[in-house]
Amino acid sequence: MPTNAPAAALADATASDAALRRFLHGLPGIDPVGLEARAASLGTRSIKTTAKAYAIDLAISMIDLTTLEGADTPGKVRALAAKALHPDPLDRTTPATAAVCVYPDMVATAKEVLKGSDVKVASVATAFPAGRAALPVKLADVRDAVAAGAAGADEIDMVIDRGAFLAGHYLKVYEEIAAVRAECGDKARLKVIFETGELSTYDNIRRASWLGMMAGADFIKTSTGKVAVNATPPNTLVLLEAVRDYRAQTGIQVGVKPAGGIRSTKDAIKFLVLVNETVGEDWLDNHWFRFGASSLLNDLLMQRQKLATGRYSGPDYVTVD
Repeated sequence: MPTNAPAAALADATASDAALRRFLHGLPGIDPVGLEARAASLGTRSIKTTAKAYAIDLAISMIDLTTLEGADTPGKVRALAAKALHPDPLDRTTPATAAVCVYPDMVATAKEVLKGSDVKVASVATAFPAGRAALPVKLADVRDAVAAGAAGADEIDMVIDRGAFLAGHYLKVYEEIAAVRAECGDKARLKVIFETGELSTYDNIRRASWLGMMAGADFIKTSTGKVAVNATPPNTLVLLEAVRDYRAQTGIQVGVKPAGGIRSTKDAIKFLVLVNETVGEDWLDNHWFRFGASSLLNDLLMQRQKLATGRYSGPDYVTVD
């Protein structure tokens, strides 16, 4: 969307299904080859070892440490929350993670451990991960999460109805996001998950990004981590370009969360470079950028220890390709 377009166009765009379709399909098309080439090029940047130490701590502070399994127990969630507070118990200079993400019935358990800390409790909702349920059921899911524990979840990670989106029922998806946003009120920030691996095209990912932001998303998020294709540099670049353009038009800043498949320090640095080069330092903070990548934490801690103990034997410049 051109940055000089009147902000009123966004309100007009949601007046009807037809208007919203015209708006979303009027967004500039994406050249897949060009997008992937830019993402690959940014992934070859090199950083100094001292900058790598900063990047590692920043990445740790951006992780949503997550457990979303049917076998989750209170003990497992308490252990996860304790790890979020002190990722390396032997080095208390290690930053805490941004959040712990659990199912709604585990919110109170996580809140108990994290009470008094800056670590947030996020809860998935809206029939995660498929998103296939009636709206009243989805909203009840959100209410349970927000009301749980001492103060309920600080953040809600909702999934969109991809079937409705792919069928072109954009207004239905918009209205569901807006209803969840209203249910969160001022109690919880809302992350909207698109499941980009199921949206087929980069153009669809851009349309979903604008749809989510227009409906009130505080964060837009690539994936649930439950499908074959999750976060990639190209699909995350689409989200980053969308939040950049949305802020230019509306003045509203929206966060970005790539999730699933980010497992190494090298991967994390690639994504941080994408953020810095696409949207700049305003997003280099865990209030505006997160990693949904629990397995990433262990590699970050290992690399951090190597740098701190002097056992790191790499070059002065560390390539991230």
